Amino acid sequence: MKIIDVTAATVEELGFFCFMSKRQSEGYRRKLDWLKSRFAEGLRIKMLTLPERGFIEYIPGEYAWRAVNAEGYMFIHCLWVVGKSKGRGFGGELLQECLRDAEKAGKKGVAMVTSDRVWLANDRLLKKHGFIVQEQYPPFKLMVKSFADAAPPSFAGGWDAKAAQFGDGLTIIRSDQCPYITDAAATVLETAKELGIPCKTVELSSSEDIRRMAPSPYGVFSIVYQGRLLSYYYMLPKDLKKALLDFNKNLDSTEET
Repeated sequence: MKIIDVTAATVEELGFFCFMSKRQSEGYRRKLDWLKSRFAEGLRIKMLTLPERGFIEYIPGEYAWRAVNAEGYMFIHCLWVVGKSKGRGFGGELLQECLRDAEKAGKKGVAMVTSDRVWLANDRLLKKHGFIVQEQYPPFKLMVKSFADAAPPSFAGGWDAKAAQFGDGLTIIRSDQCPYITDAAATVLETAKELGIPCKTVELSSSEDIRRMAPSPYGVFSIVYQGRLLSYYYMLPKDLKKALLDFNKNLDSTEET
């Protein structure tokens, strides 16, 4: 097994792990363009060579595309090992690559947002490698491993107020950090049209936008309904319809009391 670096010079050829069989899709192209702007900010992607399947993506914390304050730290966006490659220590090896790079760069430590649900890794591997829970906003945890006695990162916070600013109807808050977001956003738009619900899209185009506007720690994708966070992850049409129905039922019962 070998770990390879994906760089600005090689990303067109090597890809970036996700959507490798869908290189002509809108999601893939948007992620590719996003990456080309991020490499200059210090973003790194490292992948396992085939037939193993896994990767890690990280960036200096001041440029992190999560709703965090993490200047001086290295920040992990994604860490995945899938299929038959799971359970063989590859996740730990990818994580060690990041830790070594962070130390070489003189960073204060390494941080990552995890979740007990979907679209983000959980915290188990990080805990094995000495990370601690610095802050929680369920289902999210801000996991941190500091190299010295330094001020820790923090969540950007203000989640309810940030969701409320988007007002009535459905709002899709999105970026291009994940190639799956394009399909996730399209599903919301199609479902909103079917149900006759007003829907708008807000594009997040910088890490500053994430910290300033995102209504959850995940940052790069949110579904907001009536000024409240409905989901931070992809929802199938049937699941989105159920979530909207449940939301409206809860709202009606609250108003009656």
